[in-house]
Amino acid sequence: MGFYPHNIRVYEQALLHKSTGIRSEEGYLVNNERLEFLGDAVLNSVVGDIVYHYFEGKKEGFLTSTRSKIVQRETLNKLAVEIGLDKLVKYGCLSSSHNNYIYGNAFEAFIGAIYIDRGYACCYKFIKERIIRKYIDLEKMSRKEVNFKSRLIEWCQKYKYEVSFELVEQHYDRDNNPIFQSIVLIEGLSAGSGVGYSKKESQQIAAHVALNKIKKDSTFKESIEQAKAENHPAPIQSVSPEEGTQVADVDLATNADSLSEANPHSTTLND
Repeated sequence: MGFYPHNIRVYEQALLHKSTGIRSEEGYLVNNERLEFLGDAVLNSVVGDIVYHYFEGKKEGFLTSTRSKIVQRETLNKLAVEIGLDKLVKYGCLSSSHNNYIYGNAFEAFIGAIYIDRGYACCYKFIKERIIRKYIDLEKMSRKEVNFKSRLIEWCQKYKYEVSFELVEQHYDRDNNPIFQSIVLIEGLSAGSGVGYSKKESQQIAAHVALNKIKKDSTFKESIEQAKAENHPAPIQSVSPEEGTQVADVDLATNADSLSEANPHSTTLND
């Protein structure tokens, strides 16, 4: 790693998936989710700084896009495997959705552990020298096409959610370049917003924000499902007059039989 850990326990926790169900002596669940949250923030900060200084003169949209490609889940999963974290992660039974992200999440938690144990400077050095320099070609990564919009649309189609992109604002910067702001709506709920130097770029950024929100916010996913139920209520099956008559006849016959069984001395009109 390029340094000696001070507190080995925080690194052990970074590799502990919540599916293990381990609890502390106080009864709290012990897993890597809090470290993942912290590592995500630190990773975005460090990668943003590295990208900013490497690509001098590039505009905000380009820098945001390049950083997103580096910190996206697929890249982090691959990096986790490259440095051997996949062999160290402890987990119990996993659903298919958890299995897609477990190593990338552990990587973020590992960065959070370094930050807790050794501080920001050590984190920066580790990411720059041990990760970026060894495993990531910044020039190639910046040119990589990642279609977050398509991924979001595919996800929505899978669960039969309505998704739409709307342009909410367009203005010009100080150099008279057009700037676009777009939002993405899932079942009418705002899922993400993006700003870019083209409509396409702003939609890609908004889609990326939405995908991250879906992944990390289970409450938002529940809200989408609730909105879907409200927007598309299940159709009420109508009953034809003939069917209604038949049902009524059956009920009457059943009731008559029940009355006869209940009172064996009852007589019919024909008697």
